[in-house]
Amino acid sequence: MATGKRIGYARVSTEEQHLDLQLAALEAYGCDRVYSDHGISGGRFDRPGLRAALAAARTGSTLVVWRLDRLGRSLSDLATLVGNLGQRGVRIVSLTESLDTGSASGRFTFHMLAALAEFERG
Repeated sequence: MATGKRIGYARVSTEEQHLDLQLAALEAYGCDRVYSDHGISGGRFDRPGLRAALAAARTGSTLVVWRLDRLGRSLSDLATLVGNLGQRGVRIVSLTESLDTGSASGRFTFHMLAALAEFERG
């Protein structure tokens, strides 16, 4: 487990949906701070809560999400985002997908996603 801060991020697409399940899972994981967006599509990457979470992410910290699709819907944009965070030394954890870029298997899974994104772009 990284020694840096755990930053949680939660998102729902519509005003009728609730963040409760995601927020409870992020709290149970031990997030130091949780950012969220309510009623904003995952197709947009200019969400205020996501911007704040990314700004808070520093080398050694972990960005924790309920599922990767909470970060974004576009596989290629998601791969770019996760890759950029990795270059900054920020670990990504997806709780329901058991993905942790701090582990060898998590990095492998991410690289497979990035390869799929490249294929999608082509």
